[in-house]
Amino acid sequence: MNQPINTQTTDCVSADILLGNSFPLSLIRRPVSIEPFPAETLRGRLEGAQVHSFWGHGNTLKAASQWLGIDLTPKTERPVIVLSEDGLPQLDSLTFHECFILSPDYRLGFRPAIGAEVASEDIIAWTVLSIIWK
Repeated sequence: MNQPINTQTTDCVSADILLGNSFPLSLIRRPVSIEPFPAETLRGRLEGAQVHSFWGHGNTLKAASQWLGIDLTPKTERPVIVLSEDGLPQLDSLTFHECFILSPDYRLGFRPAIGAEVASEDIIAWTVLSIIWK
């Protein structure tokens, strides 16, 4: 199964999930695979999981939280992903092998105004991507 591994424990799969609205390519320092991921599968994985959100776009936070059915508000404002010594993403003192990215698909011709919250009706769908570090 492609669940992230909490390196603070020994060889046990964690129910911790790293999730955000984008991931900086400058933090990819080892091979990864990036693939579309089924939304319903992600929703199933979220049940009983601890979500570690690094959501950085306040204008889509409310709509994304409503769509996914969980509060995606990060623990801190503008959280920072750092890399472990072996190039894996870390947040909230946990190391992850997988990260989920949610990206809004806007209605044709729509571009959000800077600083304005995006209404749910302006988003026609969401794309989920899975980034897996090898």
